[in-house]
Amino acid sequence: MTSPARRIGYRILGPAFDYVLHLRPAEWPIMAAHTAMGYLLAVGLRDALRPAYLLPGLLGLGIWVLLLNGGTLAINSAFDRDAGDIGYLKSPPRAPRHLASFAFGLMALGQLLSLRLPPGYRWAYAACFAMSLLYSVPPPRLKAVAGADWVINMLGFGTLTPYAGYAATGRPLGLAHATVLVAFCPLFASLYPLTQLYQFEEDRLRGDRTLALILGMRRSLLTAIGATAIAFILLAAAALRSGWGLAPPDLLRWGGIAVAALAWGRVLIPWYRRHRSMNPGEHQAGMYAALGAWAVTDAVVILAWGVYS
Repeated sequence: MTSPARRIGYRILGPAFDYVLHLRPAEWPIMAAHTAMGYLLAVGLRDALRPAYLLPGLLGLGIWVLLLNGGTLAINSAFDRDAGDIGYLKSPPRAPRHLASFAFGLMALGQLLSLRLPPGYRWAYAACFAMSLLYSVPPPRLKAVAGADWVINMLGFGTLTPYAGYAATGRPLGLAHATVLVAFCPLFASLYPLTQLYQFEEDRLRGDRTLALILGMRRSLLTAIGATAIAFILLAAAALRSGWGLAPPDLLRWGGIAVAALAWGRVLIPWYRRHRSMNPGEHQAGMYAALGAWAVTDAVVILAWGVYS
């Protein structure tokens, strides 16, 4: 059944709305929140609305989410040509004929606009632009190379995305904040195989050798649990580097980190225990639950570091 939003989109844009759907707007709030986390880590909540930071921050956010990320997802659709549900898009329409060119044009436009922002942002954009092409476009098509697909997403979404929000402000990156950003690299190492578990059969039939297919479900989930543990060790190291002690305000911060860790545990441990009996729909629900734990972690980082920046 077509959703009301889709019916309105097709009524306004006609068949061209297929291009918009393949930008996967349902994912934009997640990407925007993760990028904004880096911005708020840089400037703190007190200075978040200062025009000197806010205007470049909003420009950087829009470029990163709509042009780079939207273009990345669309060019991925152009070469995957999935028939079933894909991440953030259920019942996708057939990929339009010029989707790859459209997606590349959006990403190239974003690189051009990035010249209005500080050098750190421009270099982060260029790195992710290159990785997006290597990930989806043949002959490299690294998404089909188990391990390479993992590393690209760990770096691109995990660390460079919040770094882009940070770099858009022009503020220097200290060691404590750098450690926070690096912590999201293993955290995405946890999330990434979870996004593939419900697509086992489709990926196998297409011949893609994804990380989850190589590892299998059990080891994918064990890898996710281990990578999450590493991420929270790094967050604890960043907290110590930031000078957190045992005074009441700092105890609240430590409590927030513990809440985020528990959110991941509530997703991953039951999933690991039940994975043999779960169907693809249940694995997909697990993926969205993990995204919820990711959102909790972003919020905790913003509150724990942003309030006192």
